[in-house]
Amino acid sequence: MIIVTGGAGFIGSNFVRQWLANESDGVVNLDKLSYAGNLQSLADVAGNPRYRFVHGDIGDRKLVDALLAEVKPRAIVNFAAESHVDRSIHGADEFIATNVVGTFHLLEATRGYVASLTPEARTSFRFLHVSTDEVYGSLNMDDPAFTEEHAYQPNSPYSASKAASDHLVRAHHHTYGLPVLTTNCSNNYGPYHFPEKLIPLMITNALAGKNLPVYGDGKNVRDWLYVEDHCHAIRLALAKGRLGETYNIGGRNERNNLEVVHAICDALDQLRPRSDGKSYREQIVFVTDRPGHDRRYAIDATKLENELGWRAQESFESGLRKTIQWYLDNAEWVSGVTSGAYRDWMTKQYGKVAA
Repeated sequence: MIIVTGGAGFIGSNFVRQWLANESDGVVNLDKLSYAGNLQSLADVAGNPRYRFVHGDIGDRKLVDALLAEVKPRAIVNFAAESHVDRSIHGADEFIATNVVGTFHLLEATRGYVASLTPEARTSFRFLHVSTDEVYGSLNMDDPAFTEEHAYQPNSPYSASKAASDHLVRAHHHTYGLPVLTTNCSNNYGPYHFPEKLIPLMITNALAGKNLPVYGDGKNVRDWLYVEDHCHAIRLALAKGRLGETYNIGGRNERNNLEVVHAICDALDQLRPRSDGKSYREQIVFVTDRPGHDRRYAIDATKLENELGWRAQESFESGLRKTIQWYLDNAEWVSGVTSGAYRDWMTKQYGKVAA
């Protein structure tokens, strides 16, 4: 068995599904089901005998200790995190509690568990920590992409909390010899993405006839990574990565936000035309930029590609088309996550234009 924390979230649920389809080990999914955790994202594997869900917090040391003793996993993959920059700006408490304190308690529980293993089991055990490119800060338009050697310069409460968790993982390896790996990914997109992030928000708002709110001038650049490609990279890092190492995972697909929104509108114009015959681009509105909005992220994935033989299988165009089609085909899932509380959040963040 392996334990996946935060497996009911966007990337975690895609990872669990891909793991069960391609690996022989079973999966225990430990998730506290915060606002973006959704068991409906794993409804298709809920009856799989190799899958088990445990409701709980990585910061609950008693629960985690008991779970490790019972399951005796050969690996832990830690997706559990609060992950939305905008939410961290409005209130960082949960980000510190989960991303910093929770990760610390998970590491300490893992350290105790590893110490109890036989020498052979200890040698094969792995703790893989999933992180973000946002820990590196912001790039100018002509700067080279982030490598694993880039200095940490987090600029938001969210990225600062993830940077702290990365440092704790590194410290547990160097001080205690915990067999860890860290991955830092660029912006993910794909099925089961909670509709507050850019791509799913634009798709769902467009289909609902709502405005498409774009921060500032829309020129902030991100490197886009299809979630299935990300999950494959994590599986490779877990199987073949060097202990104590960090691997950057990126799609080599830099696009500014306005280009992304235009691409979504153009695809929807073909796949689900508006009843009035006009383009979805007419729904775009520009809203006040968020505080401290990083201008550009970009990932250099050369180390991962050269050491582990990973390559992204989806181009931005093919991945976006698959994503849009998934949202068109899964309106029930979308409607299930867009609760009253979610709509309240959207109004608070973007104002009446998103309501």
